[in-house]
Amino acid sequence: MIPEGELLRSRVVTDLAPALEDALDRRLDGYAVLAPRDVLLDDADDRGVLTFEGGVPALAYHAGTDRGGPPALADVGAGPYRVELYAVDAAALDVPHDADALRVPAGMPAERLAGDAALAERTRAAASTDRAGNADDRGALEAFLEDEAAVAEIRESAREEAERRAAEWDFEDAIGRG
Repeated sequence: MIPEGELLRSRVVTDLAPALEDALDRRLDGYAVLAPRDVLLDDADDRGVLTFEGGVPALAYHAGTDRGGPPALADVGAGPYRVELYAVDAAALDVPHDADALRVPAGMPAERLAGDAALAERTRAAASTDRAGNADDRGALEAFLEDEAAVAEIRESAREEAERRAAEWDFEDAIGRG
């Protein structure tokens, strides 16, 4: 499903943060093949693949477990790792990136695979500016929650509805109103 790309980097590393940071800095459209220490002797079935859109992780898949998304990240295993970073044309990733079951939140690979909270936050920031249409929904939620008038209106509406239903079901005594 993912076309063969141009090999940019192939290394054995003990920490995945530099490879993830390299993809982010390059604004890479492509993928990384991750092979943990247990498969450095060429067990192709136990490799993970992480794709990137503009340097931001987009999806994850683990060949050995046939799982995608966040569970695939858990399947990658412990380092050291052989990391191969490939570039492909962004359009070649359109179809794979439509597979919602394989998607990962932007900062999750940096957190789970590299244990790097600062890189995860930097990646989330890049995702929110680069992928306006696919950015974390947290940006919209945070903007909504900052609208105090809208939140207050929803609270008031919910309170009124609860009081109406309590009266309808004769619960006024139970809630101390009457």
